Amino acid sequence: DKTSYEILKYKNSTSKYIQQIVTSKTHARHPTNHNTMSNAPEASACFLLDEDIGEVKITYTADTKVANAGLFILNKEDHTLGNLIRLQLLRNPEVRFTGYRIPHPLVHFVELKIQTASSNVSPTEVLSAAIEDLSNECDFLQTAVQDSLDNWQRDLK
Repeated sequence: DKTSYEILKYKNSTSKYIQQIVTSKTHARHPTNHNTMSNAPEASACFLLDEDIGEVKITYTADTKVANAGLFILNKEDHTLGNLIRLQLLRNPEVRFTGYRIPHPLVHFVELKIQTASSNVSPTEVLSAAIEDLSNECDFLQTAVQDSLDNWQRDLK
């Protein structure tokens, strides 16, 4: 299965990445520089996909033990997006269960599990609908803020 292979490939690269962090000798090379942290990863490693190793933003694996369920791996994301999507999914009556977890603070991906109430709707469909709904809410919020700013600036004149 291609998606299972991508997750396995990502988990292998993540374990190699953690080993690099743990075995870093940066502090030993620069003992007088107190701003250099020996185990700090590059800041961009938290949010930029590494195209050299073929990282993808999202992968899906169907759950073989639970009907109408699947696991999504959201790469380079954190609690902000995980909780937001979880709450949006729980608003959908077609969703029986959803939850997320971040396996370790040094790995930057979210495991999002979704189970739908019937076989008529797949987990990928409800996730896509939730993302679309969140996008629409963000567009509405952006428009409302811009309108309020325009009104405020007009009232100042």
